[in-house]
Amino acid sequence: EVILYPHAVFNDPFRGAPNVLVMCDMNTPQGEPIPSNTRHACAQVMQVAMDRGLEPWFGIEQEYFLYDKETNKPLGFPRHGNPDPQGPYYCGVGAVHIYGRDVVDAHYRACLYAGIKISGVNGEVAPGQW
Repeated sequence: EVILYPHAVFNDPFRGAPNVLVMCDMNTPQGEPIPSNTRHACAQVMQVAMDRGLEPWFGIEQEYFLYDKETNKPLGFPRHGNPDPQGPYYCGVGAVHIYGRDVVDAHYRACLYAGIKISGVNGEVAPGQW
């Protein structure tokens, strides 16, 4: 059993208004953070920095692969075998080396609609990796 404490509210990009998504911190019934409540530990570290007169910043990078349903391989991988390592697709350079941009753009727009502070998207090392 856990107790949920609302932490942030976002517009629901999937169902639209008036629906919202609520990010919650999870604690035990005794009020202790559950082991996977890593925001609690992060907040403690940030508070120590602020107590020292610092202004800490925190950011995350979400990486993911998009997969081809037919081959069960990342988008852009050859049907048979694997692509060359660190090939010309590194960081999505060139339109012929971009796979899944439409999905990535939709993901980006959904984050903006939700009100998530997102600075951008970029292709990663492998085809289909963002």
